[in-house]
Amino acid sequence: MSTAAIILAAGGGSRFDGPRHKLLAPFRGRPLVSWALSAASDAGLDEVAVIVGAVDLGTVVPPGVTVIENADWSTGQASSLQAALAWAVERDHEAMVVGLGDQPLVPSAAWTVVAATPSPIAVATFEGRRRPPVRLSRAVWPLLPKGGDEGARVLMSERPDLVCEVVCEGQPADIDNEEDLQRWS
Repeated sequence: MSTAAIILAAGGGSRFDGPRHKLLAPFRGRPLVSWALSAASDAGLDEVAVIVGAVDLGTVVPPGVTVIENADWSTGQASSLQAALAWAVERDHEAMVVGLGDQPLVPSAAWTVVAATPSPIAVATFEGRRRPPVRLSRAVWPLLPKGGDEGARVLMSERPDLVCEVVCEGQPADIDNEEDLQRWS
């Protein structure tokens, strides 16, 4: 079964007050988004793609990672998920593992173990809390939201019978503002 890693990185980062977009802000010596890109790439999945929109990430995307433009990024996260789905269908993947570009401390092992779970939906748990990455099998793609600012979380709440929680090591903190960046740096 072919599985793709998808990094959602199209948002405007409106809560971040730094001098540049948060995904390009320095975090432990590298641009913030580069951590998620590395973890997804190191997970050993069949392909890796990043969904972009508000900011050009071309200078930090490593070779081999596909860049997918989401022209509708300002309408919310569902549009990025739909862009990922269209690409995954075109590439004939059977599942996607979706993570966030502003979660720099989620290790590649979390991506790998979530990807290996055969459930229609598999979600990582860190210290008992559900957080990305989330594996979505092709069977559930038609059930994902088509619009708005929510992604798989809506589907998981509507269809808990499809969800398997996967215990993962790591820190799922997302960086929303300068305080978060300082706290986790």
